[in-house]
Amino acid sequence: MRQAGCTLVLTALVLGLTSAPGFAERNLVPTLERRFTVCPDRPAEPVWMQEIPLRQAYQRVLVQDIYRAQNLERVVEIGNCDCATRFPSWDAAEAVFRESYANNERWEMLQASDAYNRRANAARTAAKAICDAAGNW
Repeated sequence: MRQAGCTLVLTALVLGLTSAPGFAERNLVPTLERRFTVCPDRPAEPVWMQEIPLRQAYQRVLVQDIYRAQNLERVVEIGNCDCATRFPSWDAAEAVFRESYANNERWEMLQASDAYNRRANAARTAAKAICDAAGNW
């Protein structure tokens, strides 16, 4: 009797999972390829950032934070959110990193990341309004 009950529950579970409306429709395949719906031709991160060892990932994060803050502030300053303004090359962010932070200790880079995040967040609301109007958010 117990075996029949377990079989019935298992059958119901399998039928329920495989017949769920969204189950067959979703064919999710994990990928590392990034596709953007807004400004799809944005420049890729520099290769050195993509290849940075995991233990030094804080360096990559700092450059990303510098890039984000610079770009959001530029959008607000210029009042324009075309793709070239919102997603320029990484050169300016790389230059700031190399000139000001490349030789710093980890904790100093983490502090700098925090400061750039605050700057980006301060500009975000105004930048979002400008970018929404341009269809680039």
